[in-house]
Amino acid sequence: MSETSKDTSRVGNGSDATSASAMESVLTTIRATRDAMTVGRVFGDPYQIEGVTVIPVARVRGGAGGGAGEGSGPDTETTTQDGSDATVDPGANREGSGLGAGFGLMAVPVGVYEIRDRETVWKPAVDVNRLIRGFQVLAAIIAVCLTLIRLRQS
Repeated sequence: MSETSKDTSRVGNGSDATSASAMESVLTTIRATRDAMTVGRVFGDPYQIEGVTVIPVARVRGGAGGGAGEGSGPDTETTTQDGSDATVDPGANREGSGLGAGFGLMAVPVGVYEIRDRETVWKPAVDVNRLIRGFQVLAAIIAVCLTLIRLRQS
C-alpha cells in the first residue's frame, strides 16, 4: 500500500519563497488594520465655528485575519482493501496552495465635544435609524403579546 506524507513544517514559517511572500502578504494586511485603527479615527480634527471648538468623536471597530495553506492529492496508483491496484484519475488535484487575508473597519459617529469659554460639553449624536429599528422591534413584541392574549381569551 503506498502512503503519502504531508510536510506541514513549511506552511506559514516562510521556509520557501512562496510561503514567505504569502506570509508577508498576510502580515501586511494585519499591519494595515492596526495602522487604520488609531486615535485619529476616533477623534476627528478639531475645528472652530464662531469661537466654539468642535471635536468630532466616533466609535471605531475593526479586525483582520489571514491564512495560508498547502495541499496534496492522491498518488496516481493506490492499493485497495482487497489488494488490487487502483488507478486514480490523473487529472485529480495533486497539488495545492492557498492564501487569504482581509480586514474590515467600521466607524460610527457618537457625538462631539464642544469647547466654549474654557468649558467642555459632550453632545451625543442621535442615530435616527437605530431609534426607528428599536421602535419597530418594540412594536413587533407588543403585536405578538397582544396576539397571544387574544388567543388565550378565545
